[in-house]
Amino acid sequence: MQKILIISLLLLLWVSSFSQTVNGSNNTLLGQDLDGESVNAITTAVPFLSIAPDSRAGAMGDAGVATTPDVNSQHWNPAKYAFMENDMGFSVSYTPWLKGLVNDINLGYVCGYYRFADDQTVSGSLLYFSLGDITFTDNEGNTIGQGDPKEFAIDGAYSRMFSDHVSGSVALRYIHSDLTSGYEFNNVDSKPGQSVAADVSAYYENDVVISEKEAKLMFGMNISNIGAKISYTANADKDFIPTNLRLGGGLKVNIDEYNTMLFTADVNKLLVPTTPVYYPDSVDLDGNLIPMFGKDPNVSVPLGMIQSFYDAPGIYNDKTGNVSVMKEELRELMYSFGMEYWYAKQFAIRGGYFHEHATKGNRKFFTVGFGLKLNVFSLDFAYLIPTRQKHPLENTLRFTITFDLENFESQAVVE
Repeated sequence: MQKILIISLLLLLWVSSFSQTVNGSNNTLLGQDLDGESVNAITTAVPFLSIAPDSRAGAMGDAGVATTPDVNSQHWNPAKYAFMENDMGFSVSYTPWLKGLVNDINLGYVCGYYRFADDQTVSGSLLYFSLGDITFTDNEGNTIGQGDPKEFAIDGAYSRMFSDHVSGSVALRYIHSDLTSGYEFNNVDSKPGQSVAADVSAYYENDVVISEKEAKLMFGMNISNIGAKISYTANADKDFIPTNLRLGGGLKVNIDEYNTMLFTADVNKLLVPTTPVYYPDSVDLDGNLIPMFGKDPNVSVPLGMIQSFYDAPGIYNDKTGNVSVMKEELRELMYSFGMEYWYAKQFAIRGGYFHEHATKGNRKFFTVGFGLKLNVFSLDFAYLIPTRQKHPLENTLRFTITFDLENFESQAVVE
């Protein structure tokens, strides 16, 4: 039963989110629902693209755009690959997702990079999200078939150093989302959703001195999933994919010969339209509800990205009667904070915190983890701790194994 409820929720959010936005059926009035304020979370298709896939960033509060480069930089900021110390490597990550509810939803991630010139690197990854086995039923509860909903994304990136301190990258991504296994629902044929997208990222690092300690200052930016809308039926409105702006900074301090500390923070914002508040029972010539507060979300992808900075319906103040759009826009920002301690470049301890406003999704959790680095491979582990009990993300674990192919080849030559 839990699996059916989860799949139903995913279908509701992913298949119908945009059509609901246009028709106003998932909208609430200003000044209601949560401490006198409306819950107005932004929904998109294929949200699996936003899940932290690896254990290092997953243990640092999902912060990774401005951390020191690692093999899993593809998801966070592929521009970091230009500053990798070694020429090639790959990793494999596994996450049992929503383990507290069901036991066969999981996320797999394979990632690798190769430096083919002193200042140029190519990289690629596969992100695979499996929803397990599900029995589909009709409106009367009759079984109509068995399916295995799944989604995946394949991408490749090119990274280049522009100077001793700055690099940039462009990534291309193919997205495939099969949630219905081709079954017919409400007399409408379903199909897998498909899209293509691009990422544009930049990275800066420079050596500094803090209290006579050698340190490294880092900044990163990544605009990810800039791509076409996605649809699961021939006659349905298309849904936005999770285009996202990520900005961050980091500081790594070499305490002494054996001990180093890294501090980092990220800010995220979805660059997709926010659901407006509509005039009740008022439609335009095309039959769409007319926004009373906010902007029409039925726009192109480029306009939706620009509009996302000022299209929130706003927060209503009962005392003054005013509506503050900026206040709601600021609530759409998500914050990640992380730290990492390394001893002798072999053992790491990590921690972090992720914050999302209660009216925009209410994800708030702490993260912890550790890493162990050997000659040719590394092991990393992360654990998520929600701030409230009985949370769907409770007991989320992540595992990553990373292979340093350059050291592997060197060891093979010695032998």
